[in-house]
Amino acid sequence: MTKYIFVTGGVVSSLGKGAAGAALGALLEARGLRVTMLKLDPYINVDPGT
Repeated sequence: MTKYIFVTGGVVSSLGKGAAGAALGALLEARGLRVTMLKLDPYINVDPGT
């Protein structure tokens, strides 16, 4: 069964959302779960940045 975890931070950039998501993903993978990271851009942009 697929489960989703959202890491949000409002409009503040450089808040560490990517680092927090990566750390959480690493912890879940260490427990044997399969993790896929996906960055979403709330704006209509072709490229969400990093």
